[in-house]
Formats: sequence, structure tokens, C-alpha cells
Amino acid sequence: MSKVFLPQGYKTPLSVYEMQRAIEFIKSNFQTNLCNALNLRRVSAPLFVDENSGLNDNLNGHERPVSFDIPDVGVNAQVVHSLAKWKRLALKRYDFNVGKGLVTDMNAIRRDEEVDNIHSIYVDQWDWEKVIDRKDRNVEYLKDAVRAIVGAVVETNDALGVAFPSLHTHMEREVFFITTQELEDMYPDLTPKERENAICKAHGTVFLMQIGKTLRSGKKHDGRAPDYDDWDLNGDILLWNEVLGQSFEISSMGIRVDEESMTRQLKLAGCEDRASLPFHKMLLNGELPLTMGGGLGQSRICMFMIGACHIGEVQVSIWDKDTQDACQKAGIQLL
Repeated sequence: MSKVFLPQGYKTPLSVYEMQRAIEFIKSNFQTNLCNALNLRRVSAPLFVDENSGLNDNLNGHERPVSFDIPDVGVNAQVVHSLAKWKRLALKRYDFNVGKGLVTDMNAIRRDEEVDNIHSIYVDQWDWEKVIDRKDRNVEYLKDAVRAIVGAVVETNDALGVAFPSLHTHMEREVFFITTQELEDMYPDLTPKERENAICKAHGTVFLMQIGKTLRSGKKHDGRAPDYDDWDLNGDILLWNEVLGQSFEISSMGIRVDEESMTRQLKLAGCEDRASLPFHKMLLNGELPLTMGGGLGQSRICMFMIGACHIGEVQVSIWDKDTQDACQKAGIQLL
């Protein structure tokens, strides 16, 4: 059943050919701006990992990875959900020092994703990770990184408006910071998504912090795997999407777990058995660098800047027949 939402009077902002030009412009410009903002170097990354390595992202814990056997190697592989853990191991292997980081094109398949205007089973991100000092594991350092990232997004959006004068997407540079508990206290009668809508409509650009923790209501705002982000030092960058009339997440990021926070969060999540996996053992033994990192949705950012109403306008995926028919009737061409 289609969950597609078609805004009244919506028309695709660009022809298919011009859409491809705009996507190319955004991707080439934003990666440069992001690297300059955070001192990152581009590296190559895997599409799949050994299922026994502990490197795949478990997301909320119930999503099924796409798996396949490799007879000549004698192992089973999983297509990545994200590279949250792999990046930290890569920083160690590639000899990155404090203050330097990596960025890569991350392509993933999330087969259990509920597809709609902004969700697809195909995920494409700029995944980044940076080595930090222990003294940098604090909220102010996190906020500075968020401001730098938002600045890179705004600069790309401004440049896009010059290159494509028909596009006029506005983005608020000033970031409003709020925790999930503060947001629940502000809007106790709303659902988590409704709270995000309300705060983004009021402030434009929001960084919602401390995702994964259980709130005073006894519920979580949203799930977050216990073994990469520190739940006290993470968050999502949310924008107000005028085309869709809702909050719009472009990034999940945070300062990563150290030995203490991972042990605590594994216990809270009932996942203490993961401590025996290779990646987790290295972290608990102090063999991995302290880092911060995140992912920025490539299709999400393109969709926002161009003013598209459906992610299928800027990426190629597979959609149900009802969605295809609804978009075709509305004159929206899915790639």
C-alpha cells in the first residue's frame, strides 16, 4: 500500500536532465565543503562485511541485513546498514591522527524500511568519522561540529541557487539545540514525530540531542544502537521542509562510545553478548581511537535543496505499484 504524499499543486522543480545536473553539482560541492569544515580525507569503503565481525550497524536491532555466502572465502557476508563501526576501525588501520578524519560514499540496503516520500530501501550517505581527544568528548565540541556541518550545507545550498536560479530553497544557518527530554517536556501530549515537526517549524534548523535514552515518560524518542553513539553525546540534524510541511532529518551523528559508555549501554539494551565480538573487544581493550562521526543523507540533501517532494525523484530504487501510479498521475517521474 502506497504511503506517498503529494503536496497540492506540486510540480517537479527541474526536468530529469536538469535534475541530474543539479544532483551532480550538490554532490561534488558538498563533499568539498564538508571536508574543509571538518578536516576530512576521502577513503574507499566496503559494501558488505563479514557477518561475524560485529562491524555491521544493528540500527534499532530488528532490521534484517541482506546476507549471502561467499563459497571461495568460506564466510557469510552482510550488506552494510551503515558504516558506523567500520569507520572507527579504518581510522586506526589508516593511521589517522587526532583532529583528522575520513569521509566516504556509503551505499546500503535496508530491506525492512517502510518506504514513503523520504524513505527508500536504498540508502546513500556521506559517512564521516574523525579522531578526537578524550577532552573533546563533551557537548560543546559536539555542537561546534554540528554548526560546521550546517555551515557546509548552507554554503552548498547558496551556491546551488546561483547555478540554478529557478531553485529558491531557504535554509536557516543558526542551529537550535534541544535534548529529547526537553522536547518531551515541551510537548508532552505529542508523538515524537509531532514534536519534531513542531520544533522544526518554529526554528528551521534543529539539532535534537540524546537519542536512544529512555525518557522520564518511560519511552524513548527513537532507537539508537548501543555500541557506536554515546547516547549522552549524539543527535540528529533536522530541517523544516517547506515542500512536505514537516521536519526532515538529514543527519544522524555523535561522539562515539568509549569503554565505559559502551559497557553501560550494552547492559541497558540487553546486548551484553556483543562484547565478545572482535570490534567490541578491541574497543573495550582500548585499541581503537576515540572518535566522533555521522552520516549525511545524499539523496535527502539533494531532495531538500532541489525542492523535490519524493526521494525517488533524486535516486533510483524500487517502489510499489500504487506509489508508481500515484506519481505518474501527478506528473512526478521516479528515477
